Amino acid sequence: VQLQASGGGLVQAGGSLRLSCASSEQTVGVYTIGWFRQAPGKERAFVAAISWSGGNTYYADSVRGRFTISRDNAKNTVYLQMNNLKPEDTAVYYCAAGRYTAGRYTLSTGSYDNWGQGTLVTVSS
Repeated sequence: VQLQASGGGLVQAGGSLRLSCASSEQTVGVYTIGWFRQAPGKERAFVAAISWSGGNTYYADSVRGRFTISRDNAKNTVYLQMNNLKPEDTAVYYCAAGRYTAGRYTLSTGSYDNWGQGTLVTVSS
């Protein structure tokens, strides 16, 4: 499966952005889709994920309550709605697909085999 992330940009603190991850094939029923981010000088970190079944969502503590992940099966697209953005959310955001990835493995970059290119999110203070 091929992924393409989009929707990044420059926003002021407190603002919102919606990232999109478009896939080349239907992912529901097979692939868990995760969002990760990498800030300059830091390791890539888990942000959010939606399970291959579509029934479970996962969030990093730092974004829970502000970010929402959702899946539009008809469009083969997963969205990451980001509200109340903070300067520390500044990073390159990546989406990834993991075949039948579930449970605690959902949070690990090693559980995902397919990665899209990143999209840069910059939050100004």
